[in-house]
Formats: sequence, C-alpha cells, structure tokens
Amino acid sequence: MRPTVAPYPTARFRRLRRTPALRALTRETHLSVDDLIWPVFVTGGKGQRVPVASMPGVERLSVDLVVKAAKKARDLGIPAICIFPYTQKSLRTEDCKEAWSPDNLSNQAIRAIKDAVPEIAVMTDVALDPYNANGHDGIVRNGEIVNDETVDALVKMALAQADAGADIIGPSDMMDGRIGAIRNALEADGRHNVALLSYTAKYASAFYGPFRDAVGASGALKGDKKTYQMDPANSDEALRLVERDLTEGADMVMVKPGMPYLDICRRVKDTFGVPTFAYQVSGEYAMIVAASQNGWVDGEYVMVESLQAFKRAGCDGILTYFAPRVAKLLNL
Repeated sequence: MRPTVAPYPTARFRRLRRTPALRALTRETHLSVDDLIWPVFVTGGKGQRVPVASMPGVERLSVDLVVKAAKKARDLGIPAICIFPYTQKSLRTEDCKEAWSPDNLSNQAIRAIKDAVPEIAVMTDVALDPYNANGHDGIVRNGEIVNDETVDALVKMALAQADAGADIIGPSDMMDGRIGAIRNALEADGRHNVALLSYTAKYASAFYGPFRDAVGASGALKGDKKTYQMDPANSDEALRLVERDLTEGADMVMVKPGMPYLDICRRVKDTFGVPTFAYQVSGEYAMIVAASQNGWVDGEYVMVESLQAFKRAGCDGILTYFAPRVAKLLNL
C-alpha cells in the first residue's frame, strides 16, 4: 500500500512565525543583558563629559562620572564594564611608564568603581597605545615594535590593574607570549582569582579608527599595526593563537572586530568550546549610528539584530557601546 503523501507544501514553516508569541517560543538564539560588557572611556578632571566626535552618543568621562556609569550598568543588569583611558599628551612617553602607575586614570577608575559598585565586574585593557608617544601597542625601538621588552611592560601594567581591583584583565596588544607571562606573574603575586580575557584574534582592521580618536592614539600613531595584529585574510591562524593562549592560561578569548569576523567566532567556539567573546568595535558602532541618524536604517532594529548575530555565531558575550541602550530594551 502506498504511503499517504501530504498535500503541497509539505512543510509550512510560516506557521511558527505567525505571531510574536510563536516566534518567541521557537527562537534559537537569545540575547540577554547578561551577555553585555560596556566599554567606557575615562579622562581627567571632575564632572567632565567630552563627546567623541566620530562616535555619536559616546563620551569620555571623568572618574566620578565613570562611577555613575557603573551604577547605571548595575541598575540595568549589565554585569561588566571595561575601562579605556584617554591619557594626556605629556604622560605619553616612549617607555610608556604611565601604563603601570598605580595612579593612572585606569587604576583610579578601577578603585573608584570597586569602592562604589563592588558587584560590577571591572575589565581592563592591557596595551601600551594610550601611554605610548608612538601610538603603538608595544614599545618601539629603531622603528620596530619589540616583543619581549613589551611583554615585560605589560606584566607590570597587568599587576598594577590587579592591585587596583580589576576582575578581568584584557590583554589586547597581540604580543607573543604575553598571556603566559601575565598569568605566571599574577599567580606568583597571589592573584589567583583574576581572570584573563585574551584578545586572541585581534585583526589589523580599519574598523578601529573612532576608538583611536577616543583614546587619543590616532594622532600619535606612526605607521600601522600589521606586524603584530592579524592579517584580515587569515582564519586558521586564529585557531592556532587560541590554542596557544589557552595553553598559556587564558580563561576566555576574544575576537576583534566583531561582525566582519563572525566566521572566526564560530570556528573558535566549535573547535574549543571555551567562553568566546567578540568586540563590536568603534567603526561598527559608528556606521550603524551614522546610518540611523541619516534615516538609512532603523537604528534600534539594526542594533539588536547585530548583537543577535554575535550570539548566533557562538559568542558568550559582547563588548558593545550599545550596552546601555540595548539593556533598556531588553528590560522592558
């Protein structure tokens, strides 16, 4: 006896798209406030708000206002905030010694946040570009970004941040061996509970321009960063870097930039199954906001859609300047 054939079309997928309730019940990827880390820029003074021209809606904040931002993050349910300093020009030197000063802007902000809002996780950036007269993430000798001398400086920087109370250290410099050196130093110093979120696959991207304006590194930068950041054409290399950094003691790994590299996020997550983060960088943010302001896209919808894409690609968390805006939407 011949089987009964279902009438055409055999599968009506639209049944489960018919209403918001049905779509919610069958949604495969879920974006939550718990997925967000909010990057903030800290500057000197008190009561200071300095708009970043290339990042509409983003400001450099003095330490007292960074504390208010941390309280806002807590109230919105955002679990973590990431600190990036805007260092005055007189403190940017070739030896980058301000990077490990206990009283630099980053360390002031860490202490102030942990005093006022201890429940917020504070993440830091470990790279020398905000303190470097040459604008590079590493120390420059005779036109070369030197690896091992830079790693020594990064270790001192990471220890100073840990002493200030940082919960998560984020090395973003892309020097070889810095994860192992920082992990060993933290362990030797008794900082067993400080987590390392390694910017493992950080590409030499053109999407960083507004960020460099925000931290004041763009005008100082001599040359480019292609000798230490990844070639955008490479994918397999990212997996080798992840394997190395995990072996050296990284707890979590980062892919940067975000949306142009979602294939890397997926490969990392599928291969290693470790906590995987992505950074929706300044250029991505600026493009969405600029297009929205011109009426070319629905900014709110694109904001959420872009963050859902990170989750769909396997990311456990996202650094995004949209964090407070999307948190308000998700909390409705």
